[in-house]
Amino acid sequence: MGLSTHVLDTMHGTPAVGMGVTLFTTQGSALLQLKAFVLNQDGRNPDGLLLDAASLKRGSYRLVFDVAGYFKGLGVALPEPNFLTLVSLDFGVAEPEKHYHVPLLVSPWSYSTYRGS
Repeated sequence: MGLSTHVLDTMHGTPAVGMGVTLFTTQGSALLQLKAFVLNQDGRNPDGLLLDAASLKRGSYRLVFDVAGYFKGLGVALPEPNFLTLVSLDFGVAEPEKHYHVPLLVSPWSYSTYRGS
């Protein structure tokens, strides 16, 4: 079914429109960038799935979200250095035939994630 993500700005109660996101595959400490994109009006990848069913493989992945850049772009006054700059989520795909949805709920001071549907 593929891989998707969605980001909600919990400070403002809105989708994180304009946040930069990068997807990597990981092998130990080695990273291979697969995709970089900016979230659309719904807080999602404008191209839909990050990886379709044929491209999603068993293995380890990392999503990196530019949290500080996003909130600075909104004019939120942040301390220097920022508490959160980049949020990296490392996750594994054990059953690539299933859908993997990796949402992020984020503010300048906290975040949470889970495996969604």
